[in-house]
Order: sequence, then C-alpha cells, then structure tokens
Amino acid sequence: MSNLDLTESALQTSTDRRSDVAELLQRTRVEVAPETYFLIGLQHQEWARLLENPELSPRGSAPYMLLRDAHEVTLLLDETDWRAMRHAARDARVEGGFRLVTFNLELDWNVVGYLALVTQLLAEARISVGALSAFSRDHLLIKQDDLGKALRVLGEHVEELC
Repeated sequence: MSNLDLTESALQTSTDRRSDVAELLQRTRVEVAPETYFLIGLQHQEWARLLENPELSPRGSAPYMLLRDAHEVTLLLDETDWRAMRHAARDARVEGGFRLVTFNLELDWNVVGYLALVTQLLAEARISVGALSAFSRDHLLIKQDDLGKALRVLGEHVEELC
C-alpha cells in the first residue's frame, strides 16, 4: 500500500468518525442549569482548613464538583454554596458568572471526538468554555454573557435545547 493510499484511508476514517460523532450530537438534549456557578481555586492548606467546618461544605442536593491535583483544589459551586463559603475562603481565586450546560446523552468511554466537535463549533463562534466530564455525560461551563450565542450555535446541531 502506498503512502497516498494510507493517507486517503486515514482521511476516510477521520471523516467517518466525525460523521458518527455528528450523529451522536444530533441525538443530544442540551440542558442549561438555572443557577449561576463559580470556579474556586484553593491552596491545599486552605482546603484542609475549610474541611474542618462541615457548615462550609456544599449542599448534598446541589450540583458541585471537586478536583484535587498536585497543584491546587478546584471547586465548582453554585452561587448559594459559594455565598455560604466565601467568607472563609478569603485567599481563593474565583471566577464567576458561569452557566452549567449539560449534554444529556449517555456516552460510552470509547466514543472519540464528541466533546472535540462541540468545542470546535463553539470555538469557531469565539465562545470560551470550560469542559467537565462526569462518568456518562459531558458538561460545559459557559459565561452567562456568551450563553445565548452558544445555544444558537449548538441548536443547529442537537436534538433539543432545554
């Protein structure tokens, strides 16, 4: 097989994969959480101090996310939980004004390119996003100011906007 044949084969595989992902996106229901969200960056020591007070924990009924890596602790909290905690997290780095957009389609872990297609569509419209993945669904954090534009872009490619 020549190099040209290999290149053509790889391009066809890439086109087929994009088509499969586009079909998945067309079956997706996009949901926007009504709350406003905040990303909070904490040093490990500050996080440990916050853990000592259970009243500062997120409500169990509210969506939240926690990631602790070697560099920092990152929390995603809705406005209610952030308001309850902010007085005790004075040194936190905070970015607010996000809306949580959920792509409500269960995806297997072998799906390749789904989130890449979504973010490419939004990037072409110059919309900045933060990507989050749960076990079976993907989510994006989108600034409130960009939400309308993002939904118009996505509406052309998904089954339903909610």
